[in-house]
Amino acid sequence: MNVAEAQDTARQDAGVPAPEALCAKLPMVEIFQTVEGEGTRAGFVTTFVRVYNCNLRCTWCDTPYSYAPAKPEFTATIAEIVQSVHQLGNSHICLTGGEPLMHRQKSATLLMALAALPEVKDVHVETNGAIDLEPFHRLRLANPDLLPKIRFIVDYKLPGSGEMHRMVTTNFSWLLPQDEIKFVVANEEDFACALSVLQEHYREGQVLFSPVWDTMPPAKLVELMLQHNLKEAKLSLQLHKFIWDPHQRGV
Repeated sequence: MNVAEAQDTARQDAGVPAPEALCAKLPMVEIFQTVEGEGTRAGFVTTFVRVYNCNLRCTWCDTPYSYAPAKPEFTATIAEIVQSVHQLGNSHICLTGGEPLMHRQKSATLLMALAALPEVKDVHVETNGAIDLEPFHRLRLANPDLLPKIRFIVDYKLPGSGEMHRMVTTNFSWLLPQDEIKFVVANEEDFACALSVLQEHYREGQVLFSPVWDTMPPAKLVELMLQHNLKEAKLSLQLHKFIWDPHQRGV
């Protein structure tokens, strides 16, 4: 299957008219390749597709250049984005932001078009927990050939982020074993809150605990995980911040 055929498949699967859907434009920050720094795919060479803008303003956010008042670096049609990803040829794709799903139908079309690329084995969507995942989940269920490729990584916000009140707890209902729930932990209060959230809402998916770079030493977070007997949770460190300068972009 070539790119044009993959795009046509995505148009049909997403239930949107062609060619208008793939001609739709999205504000973008960057498209680049590096090793994945977090989660269960950490260490794999990955193409990052960073879409502009976010509906949250977390206190510890490390990508403030991806939302207002910063401006998009460029705009591109969905077809152009998919073509750029295809040229890099990587089997792992990270769709991120900002918040990559806030553009709704355009986001859905981009997601399905990326998953339809023949070389792609995995598209993991870094979503912030404040977007309803139900329509995106139902879309992947409706496309069994693409379902195994599409994974949601829900970055569930805790009190230290200042945005916990924005979390959509029903999103836990739409997660599958292939998905991930990430808790970025700034302090012990955050950790205790994450345990409460898991007890009340967790169903399926890999649980990740990630320390806030400046306030939670990784050793302390490991200590808390051991103390609370979290045998199936995974520590997730941001590898790129160890390899390169923590503030360096495009790595």
